[in-house]
Amino acid sequence: MIVTLQLGADAAQVKRALVARGLWLTALTAPHDPNAVTHFVVAPSSTRVDAQELARIEGVASVSVAASAHPKVDVHGPVVSVAGVSVGGGRPVVMAGPCAVESPSQVEAVAARVAALGAQFLRGGAFKPRTSPYAFQGHGGEALRWMRDAADRHGLRVVTEAMSEAEAPRVAEYADLLQIGSRNMQNFALLKASGRTGRPVLLKRAMSASVEEWLLAAEYLLSHGATGVILCERGIRSFDDATRNLLDLGAVALLSHVHRLPVVVDPSHGTGRRDLVAPLAKAALAVGAAGVMLETHDDPGRALSDGPQALPPEQFAQVMGELGVAPRASAAPVARAEVAS
Repeated sequence: MIVTLQLGADAAQVKRALVARGLWLTALTAPHDPNAVTHFVVAPSSTRVDAQELARIEGVASVSVAASAHPKVDVHGPVVSVAGVSVGGGRPVVMAGPCAVESPSQVEAVAARVAALGAQFLRGGAFKPRTSPYAFQGHGGEALRWMRDAADRHGLRVVTEAMSEAEAPRVAEYADLLQIGSRNMQNFALLKASGRTGRPVLLKRAMSASVEEWLLAAEYLLSHGATGVILCERGIRSFDDATRNLLDLGAVALLSHVHRLPVVVDPSHGTGRRDLVAPLAKAALAVGAAGVMLETHDDPGRALSDGPQALPPEQFAQVMGELGVAPRASAAPVARAEVAS
């Protein structure tokens, strides 16, 4: 952004007015020219201020703003409605469940438990992107049906991942919130196909992605028809292996308070350690997250995927209490929108 002053304007007075609004400035003026116009270049780290507000300051001639690379994201807003649940509406949402859906009985037990404790979403992987080709890859379409049935019985919404362009429409038939995983954040064919389903999308940050790249991936989804995007911070790759990933809560605060976008934080993947989930979940809500995504398993020692970071039942209940989530009195039916054809 560049603020251009009127000829003869009091540059010091205008600068004070700009600084008072939280702007960091660099002044550009032709040297040794008493008739030169002063321009103030606003640093990107400044507080976000509407250009029209700055144009009304006495002595300002014009305000130039560069065209945004993600205009749909910029006007998105802080709330996304998912089958009647407002994500970013003030009340923190909890998305909870196992890393992988292992059986009908497993997902039924988890759904009953997390719903009773106040979670609004059942999370779980039907299709699992695993680093090793020999690791459990998920039960696919069968698991989608198991999740949907369990969620409907307990008044939960379903959030689950689509891994390919061909799978997106099928996953959208069962999911209320379509998930794009970290490894697929820049799978542009998948982003386009997911947007075309007309579902809202949970977009996980790639482990090496900048915030700008993350926002551009969200723009792909919105420009192809997604009814909303919820960003999910799940940790980025770091030089330090003390935790599985580096949970970037600074980015959460930036996206929530500056960009005014809904962000959910996944401290389970962010650390890979169940003993750090509670403090980081609370920290996430404190910096402005709209909710948290938590992994829980009835027997983490036997989990087919990510057991060390999954909360056993008693610890999950404790975390929900520490987050101030009230237990649910009864299961409410889920009103689901049709998938876009």
